[in-house]
Amino acid sequence: MSVRVLVADDQAIVRAGFAAILTAEADMTVVGEAAEGDAAVAMAAELAPDLVLMDIRMPGMDGLTATRLITRYSSRVRVLLLTTFDLDAYVYEALRAGASGYLLKDAEPDALLAAIRGVAAGDGVLAPAVTGRLIAAFAQGAPVSPETTGALSNLTHRERETLTLVATGLSNAEVGERLGVAVGTVKVHVSVVLNKLSLRDRVQATIFAYESGLIRPSGLSTP
Repeated sequence: MSVRVLVADDQAIVRAGFAAILTAEADMTVVGEAAEGDAAVAMAAELAPDLVLMDIRMPGMDGLTATRLITRYSSRVRVLLLTTFDLDAYVYEALRAGASGYLLKDAEPDALLAAIRGVAAGDGVLAPAVTGRLIAAFAQGAPVSPETTGALSNLTHRERETLTLVATGLSNAEVGERLGVAVGTVKVHVSVVLNKLSLRDRVQATIFAYESGLIRPSGLSTP
């Protein structure tokens, strides 16, 4: 099935470039283009794309606000932020706003296409250049939220183990090796964790793990 994409960027030539890359793929369709954040929000509601490729800095409503509104009112539409700004603050705010991925605009086309497919499939995507610093920032200073801490009680011991390993960036296969279970079993555990905690994807699960205190600054999980 084709991934339906809405492209939001204030530069027409950039939108055209993204559209050309995407429409050349047999499994992708560009359903619309928006030059401003408020237009992206309106078009996301009208067109119900699978994914919004969103720029952060746009005139009027910025991409972070637009992302927050889109993900608040639709649990199905996912947002992949693509920006020139390799700044921790933007990454953190983007993920808190509900984005399922974050890539820099200097990413190769193949990386962009892989990211879109990954996010559309329910996986989160972070640019390799920012992943390490993001995790370090959470480990060093992210506040522990009582609300998220309480939600951990809804998880079984195995589900907490799965969440911890996912939050450290391991793939399903790697999690399976650590736990001694099949990949299919890991997928079931991950799905149950996301459903119990009302999370969108693995990126949101990573944020939850740090904000709940499940992963301590040392990188170890809580008992």
